This record gives sequence, structure tokens and C-alpha cells, in this order.
Amino acid sequence: MKIQITYCADRNYLPQASSLPAPIKEKYPTTAHLKETMGGVFFVDIDNERVYNNQETYRFPEDAEIFAAIDKLKT
Repeated sequence: MKIQITYCADRNYLPQASSLPAPIKEKYPTTAHLKETMGGVFFVDIDNERVYNNQETYRFPEDAEIFAAIDKLKT
């Protein structure tokens, strides 16, 4: 399972992005990778499927939302 967290560097979304990999690794046998970009985006992709998009929710995801998306894709 490949998890990528894409975050906006110019809006300093790194703290939110860097807080996600540890809880993911604790719960699942995978590592989430960070990808820096611009434009105010914060995306979470699992196996190239977008499961979270801050452009739709106007907020950052909670861990439980990402866990639910991982669980859904695992089944």
C-alpha cells in the first residue's frame, strides 16, 4: 500500500502533513510519504486514489478519517 501526503509548502502545511505518518505507521504496516507542492493543497492519496482533498473540505483531515479510508481500501 502506497500512501502519499501532498502538502502546500508556501502556506506552511508541513506541520499538519508531518503529523500523519507516525499514527499511520503505528496502525498499519506501511509508511506514508510526504510530497511538497504549492497552491494551498493538502491531499492524501492511497495507491494513487485520492481519499482526502482539503479543497473540498476546507480543513485538514483527522487521523480517523485517514484510517477509515485505509480500512476501506484494504477490504
